[in-house]
Formats: sequence, structure tokens, C-alpha cells
Amino acid sequence: MSINVVTLIGRVGGDPSLTYFDSGKVVCKLTLAVNRRTRDGEHTDWFNLELWGKTAEIAGNYVTKGRQIAVKGSLKFDRWSDRNSGTTRSSPVIQVDQLDLLGSKRDSEGGGGDFSPENF
Repeated sequence: MSINVVTLIGRVGGDPSLTYFDSGKVVCKLTLAVNRRTRDGEHTDWFNLELWGKTAEIAGNYVTKGRQIAVKGSLKFDRWSDRNSGTTRSSPVIQVDQLDLLGSKRDSEGGGGDFSPENF
């Protein structure tokens, strides 16, 4: 048995970046700052998020820098070959399946909600 589930709540680090493909697919990339408590105080961890399809479009329309969101998805690693050295590099990415807009109405005009593909 294998389990790969990531759940995060934090604030968006920048406005979403949407890319539309000729195939009709859409991807949204953004960063999420999540505070983690340690013995030395509070530290901020940054996560790269990737959203696809309807969830990506909703993020593009309703998510802005500083907005508090919750996401649920899985951890994956993007891999590529470094152009200069030829070394294989990797970067962790959270592939988001479910997006929840959090915060008060002051944070946005739209309010909160569960924006996962099953709800559309």
C-alpha cells in the first residue's frame, strides 16, 4: 500500500501564472507560504503548486497574492537536465487536486468555497 497525500494551508506568494495549451488544457502555477513552528520560533516554508483544468482556471480567477488558501494533492518531483553541467536536477511540486479559498470577505469579494473538479 502507498499513500501520497499533502494538505497545506497558507498564503499565496504571488499572483497565479496560467498557461493555456493548444490541446485545450490549462495549468496554473503558484507558490504557497506555510508557517511551521519550531523550537527556535516560527519559520516559513515555501511550496510550488501546480493545478490543472477547471481548478487551474478557478485559481486564476479568484486567487491573488496574499490570499489564504487550503490545498490537497500529492507530492511529485519535476526532473530536468542542467544545460551547463548535464546534471540531473529535481524540484518538489505539489500537484493540487482540491483548492479551498479561505479567509474573510475582506480578503476577497468571492468568499470561500471548495473548488475541486468534482464540484463542477
